[in-house]
Amino acid sequence: MLIQIKCFHEIISIGYIVYKSQKLPYFRTLSWYFLVTTNYFLYGESLIDRFGILLSRGDQFMQPFATYHRFISLCMYLAGFLGFVLSLVKKHYLRQFTLFGYTHVTLLLIVTQSHFIINNIFNGLIWFLLSTTLVICNDIWAYIFGFFFGKTPLIKLSPKKTWEGFIGGGFATIIYGILCAYALIRFDFFVCPISYSESQGISMQCERSHVFQVAHYNVPATVKSLFALVGVELTILKLYPFIFHTIMMACFASLIGPFGGFFASGFKRAFKIKDFGDSIPGHGGLMDRFDCQLLMGTFVYVYYITFLSPANPERLLKMVLQMKQEEQLEFFSLLQTALKGQGQL
Repeated sequence: MLIQIKCFHEIISIGYIVYKSQKLPYFRTLSWYFLVTTNYFLYGESLIDRFGILLSRGDQFMQPFATYHRFISLCMYLAGFLGFVLSLVKKHYLRQFTLFGYTHVTLLLIVTQSHFIINNIFNGLIWFLLSTTLVICNDIWAYIFGFFFGKTPLIKLSPKKTWEGFIGGGFATIIYGILCAYALIRFDFFVCPISYSESQGISMQCERSHVFQVAHYNVPATVKSLFALVGVELTILKLYPFIFHTIMMACFASLIGPFGGFFASGFKRAFKIKDFGDSIPGHGGLMDRFDCQLLMGTFVYVYYITFLSPANPERLLKMVLQMKQEEQLEFFSLLQTALKGQGQL
């Protein structure tokens, strides 16, 4: 959260230069207000999804916020929207609407994507730690390969990037990803999602998904013959299915992830600045370090939801338990009727 706020501050500060020069009213105030509103909505959605029972049955003060969360979020946004319209100055309409769009694009790129990273933590620390370190590893090894072997320029936006560094960093990232996955996958602490139940409370204990259990794969005949040439008999390969997903994440971190950095380079060139800030001596601002991380976090979240998010009866049960008692009984009756109709009861 603190990193997200600092990254937002660095980008909004660039727009604030325009605000100061044109004397536009309330630009910075409204930008921060929209940040608070967006965080309230996004993180509220995540907390209600994960801990809805706790919020709805806990302190009575919190119950209305959980029940009417989306309506409250809409009202907060509309208040900011009205504030913007009322702050319009005739001779600065175009500039003000440009900065209004600038703020919303910043919210999309920074706040929404950082929200996805937080969800990766909720889904299991391994998704967060592995994806984050894959980007760091790729950055380091691309620099090393580029420094020693780089000759062919990769892209004009970053003249120091080379094809040799890009390719070498990719291979090194895949190898690192496999080794790191094997190190983390042995511990339930890293693979179990954060969840809440009335019996256990908030916990990180779970029954492992099949992705984190050793599976047996038949080795293709061609591969068998190759190993046979060196006197090794290999018919069945024992492997965690998560390793295949790790390779996919490593490929994204190597092939697509760097373009987050190229995008940031283009942004800085457009505004004629060297760095987003000076938070880290010698490296610029936090945004200079996290440009690729945001893109990677979004990919991992969407990848998990699309391909790995299991059908979760527990989550459905949580939604039912948040209902009123008469609604729960009505749901039970409807479910019972539907199952009888299918011949399952």
